Amino acid sequence: MSARALRVLQDVHMVACEDTRHTQILLRKHGIRAKHLTSYNEFNHKKKVSELVGILDRAWDVALVSDAGTPALSDPGEALVAAAIAAGHEVVAIPGPAAAIAALVASGLPTREFTFVGFVPKKSGARQRLLRELIESGRTGVVYESPHRVGDLLADLAAVDPTARVAVARELTKVHEEIVRGTAAEVAARYASARPKGEVTVVIAAAAEAPEAEQGERHAP
Repeated sequence: MSARALRVLQDVHMVACEDTRHTQILLRKHGIRAKHLTSYNEFNHKKKVSELVGILDRAWDVALVSDAGTPALSDPGEALVAAAIAAGHEVVAIPGPAAAIAALVASGLPTREFTFVGFVPKKSGARQRLLRELIESGRTGVVYESPHRVGDLLADLAAVDPTARVAVARELTKVHEEIVRGTAAEVAARYASARPKGEVTVVIAAAAEAPEAEQGERHAP
């Protein structure tokens, strides 16, 4: 937690959180006085947006907190940010850990151009089409996936291009942080039966091109 984030949590009137129990632990740990806490998550955000914008209309400051990662990034906070801006309120981002960026820079894969797509489709056919588009684009792809479906995602990637380069990042910035790197075929084999725990981010890039000299030797008559 940055000093700025703690100061904001101390100063705002209300904290909208993915899970009030988790956020209460965070506030207590840093000695932040009692706050008005309200839940805001994927299950209730459609109802809560208008309620929170109404609170902003009463000149209250509201902080949005997620249990992990950055609020509003592939997250229902996106709807609240858009509604607050539309209502004429100021929205300020407090920089902090973002799994997509942390995984990308630690992956060892190209970072100059990348595409972030959030959570991938659940059905294999749609998932394979997306993976093929990412690889053919020439840009590194960054996706989120449920730990229960990581094996299926990697199996589909190996079916599309077994030589694609992959980094599977789990629980980034936490105690059990882990990054597994390899080709799609290698990493798919590892996760064929193993089911990782926690938040998972997968970084994908096309296979590295062979050096020109090697290519020449390969195609020499």
